[in-house]
Amino acid sequence: MAKNYLESVKQQLEYYKALGEKTFAQLSDEQLFWQYDPQSNSIATIVKHLSGNMISRWTDFFTADGEKENRNRESEFDNDLQSRTALLRCWDAGWKCFLEVIYDLKEADLTREILIRHEALSVTEAVNRQLAHYPYHIGQIVFIGKMLCSESWTSLSIPRGGSDAFNQIKEDQHKSK
Repeated sequence: MAKNYLESVKQQLEYYKALGEKTFAQLSDEQLFWQYDPQSNSIATIVKHLSGNMISRWTDFFTADGEKENRNRESEFDNDLQSRTALLRCWDAGWKCFLEVIYDLKEADLTREILIRHEALSVTEAVNRQLAHYPYHIGQIVFIGKMLCSESWTSLSIPRGGSDAFNQIKEDQHKSK
């Protein structure tokens, strides 16, 4: 079961990473930095926060607290990334750090204890926490992207009015097995 869990985690994380990247691809540079108001986050700010969290949590994962002393969480919410290139560099750095640990995990690691903010968690609990946190923010990214693109948005899942056709494809695939 642990092996299936790790494979499922990898699949889910790759899926959510791809949703973010497919959203970025539909947006202009200007849209990546758009904020609804000064209290809301731009896509770039959300990316910066995700990356900061990933790097803090997953660097030296087994040997250091997941809330690193050098992390300045508050600065992650400054809308100061200046370009698409900087945004993508930030995104890639966070995901690289995170996924390297995830892909190196072994079944026996899942019950090991780690610390996040001085709280002891099993590796499974830490992974599950991130499986809730990261998709939450990626959902925000997708929602902002969809609002900004409006009619030109290309659905990242089953588009409106497409459920019956999608279900038929899945049924036909199942029958052909």
